[in-house]
Amino acid sequence: MPMPCGTMNSATRRYLRRFFVALLLYILFIIAAVVAFARYHPTGPLAYALAVLPALGIIGQMAAFGLYLAEEKDEFQRTLGILSMIWGIGATLSVTVTWGFLEKFVHLRHLDLTLVYPLYCVLTGISYGLLQTRYK
Repeated sequence: MPMPCGTMNSATRRYLRRFFVALLLYILFIIAAVVAFARYHPTGPLAYALAVLPALGIIGQMAAFGLYLAEEKDEFQRTLGILSMIWGIGATLSVTVTWGFLEKFVHLRHLDLTLVYPLYCVLTGISYGLLQTRYK
């Protein structure tokens, strides 16, 4: 998710606090899941719960940004955040659908779906930077 720039207003501080809590949870959850599957080989409902656990941290990161957009009073900063997300989504969809057709027709290696969110974050961040440059 893009990092709001400019002054560190209360909406930005709350966003950063929420984002980093969610990031910490993601790190803890992914470590817990990897260790649990490597050592204990869980099955059944426990395996499903452990497999889903890291996604909760990612969902928390997205929720943190959504809350930031709802709380940000500066319309320009909100617009930059929304536009960067739209460009990030479009770029992510373009990359993944292109990759999918390459997988299907020329047997390119399968894209691990856990890489889609990091790809989205990178592309959204690039979009945010380009949009900031455009409006300076």
